[in-house]
Amino acid sequence: MKRNTVKNNTLILLFGLIIGFSSQLNAQEYAIGADLSFVKEAEDKGFQFKENGIVKKGLDIFREHGYNWIRLRLFHTPTRLPNGLAYTIAMAKEAKEKGYKFLLNYHYSDTWADPQKQYLPKTWDSLPQKDLEQKLYEYTKETMIAFKDAGVFPDMVQIGNEISNGMCWPNGKLPENWDNLAGLLQAGIKGVMASCGNRKPPKIMIHIDKGGDKNFTKYWFDKLHTYNIKYDVIGQSYYPWWHGNLLNLRECLNFTALEYKKDIILVETAYNYDVAEYKEKKPPFPETEKGQKEFLEHVNDIILQIPNNLGKGIFWWEPAAPFKSFTRRTFFSNDGEVKPVIEVFDKYLRY
Repeated sequence: MKRNTVKNNTLILLFGLIIGFSSQLNAQEYAIGADLSFVKEAEDKGFQFKENGIVKKGLDIFREHGYNWIRLRLFHTPTRLPNGLAYTIAMAKEAKEKGYKFLLNYHYSDTWADPQKQYLPKTWDSLPQKDLEQKLYEYTKETMIAFKDAGVFPDMVQIGNEISNGMCWPNGKLPENWDNLAGLLQAGIKGVMASCGNRKPPKIMIHIDKGGDKNFTKYWFDKLHTYNIKYDVIGQSYYPWWHGNLLNLRECLNFTALEYKKDIILVETAYNYDVAEYKEKKPPFPETEKGQKEFLEHVNDIILQIPNNLGKGIFWWEPAAPFKSFTRRTFFSNDGEVKPVIEVFDKYLRY
C-alpha cells in the first residue's frame, strides 16, 4: 500500500511537471500581437502615449500587457507613407530590444495592398511575368539581408497582404491568373530562403481576408495547394462589418484547422471604441470602450478553441495610430491615454 502511494505520488508529480511545461510552451508559442507600423511616425511627430496619465513609449505599453509580437508592413518605395525599408528596420530594432518577435508584412507595392487594390511598385510596372518574378525574388532577398545585417531578422514573413484577389496586379490578379500568382509566391518564398545563410528560416505566412467565409477559404486554399507551395501559417483578417458574425469566424477557422492542419493566426482584427461602422444597424458589441474590449475577448476565445491547438495567435491592426481615418479602432484616445482593451491579455499571463 505504501509502495503504491509513493508510486502514485511520483506519477502525479511527473504529470504536473509535464502539464506545467506544456503550459509554458503554449504560452511561448501563442502570438499576442499588434500591427504597430505607425507608432514610430506618431512618436516622431511628438505624440505621447500614456497609461494612467504617465507618458510611456508605445511599445512599452503593449509589452507590459503581454504583447509579444509586432507586425510591420514594408512598402517598396513609399512616397506618402513612412513604411519604407529604413523606417521599418528602425522600428524592428526598437521592438527586438524590448523582446518582441517580428512578423514582416511584404505589400509588394509602393502603397497599401489589399483585396481592392494591389498596385505594382512603379519601378516594376509593365514587366513580363518572368521578369517580375525575378524582380520580386531579388527585392525580397535583398531586403531580408538588410534586416539580417541590422540584427533584426524576421521571425515570420508574409508573402503579400490580404491576397484573396491575388497580388501584383495585373500579372497576379485572381481568378484569371492563378499560375502567375503561384509563380510570384514561389519567388517571394525563394527570396526569403536565399537570405537565410546558416540561420533558421522564418516561418512563411500566406494571408487572405476571409476570416468569416468558410466556402471562399476552402476554394482558395484548395487551389493554392495544387501548386505545391511550401508555407507554414495561414493568416486571416476578420472585421465583423465586412466578414460576418462570430459564428462565421468560428466555423471558418475550425474548418481550416481540420482541413489543412496548418497553424492559424488571425493576423488582422479590430473594433471601434466609438460609433463608426454600425450607424444604421445593430452592432454585435456596442461601439464603446467596453464593447471594444469585449470584442477582443470573444474573438481571442475563438482562436484559443481552434481544434488541435492550431490557433497560434491574434494581431490587432494599428492600435497605436492617432489622427488617422480609422482612429476609432485604436487603443488610445486623442490625448494619448490607453483604453481598457489593453488589459484583455493580462489575465492569461499574470500569476
